[in-house]
Amino acid sequence: MVVLREWRAEIRRALKDEYVDYVKTTGLVSYLGTAGNLGAVIATCDLDDTRSEIVTLSWWTDRAAIEAFAGADISRARYYPEDGRYLLTRPDTVQHYDTTAPAVAPCGTEKKS
Repeated sequence: MVVLREWRAEIRRALKDEYVDYVKTTGLVSYLGTAGNLGAVIATCDLDDTRSEIVTLSWWTDRAAIEAFAGADISRARYYPEDGRYLLTRPDTVQHYDTTAPAVAPCGTEKKS
């Protein structure tokens, strides 16, 4: 069963694009470089004039693969050296979900009518 890992935080809206680029070169590179990672995505939503929310979703073959990325306590969020410059909130934990059916077909497969 594929496991979905969700991390979210509030960030400075004025630095949103810069932080997304930073997450691409830190978190996403780490996700994708870990055996058992099936992919990842970053999403953002503006909350008001000064705050945005950022979410990373990553898909994993199993919890053991997540442990290789996150450490023994997979519920703990993983942070990088410059995160504090952008973050307004710094949640200690992330959420994990057991998926029941794929929502996205793998690249290169044709959609059936």
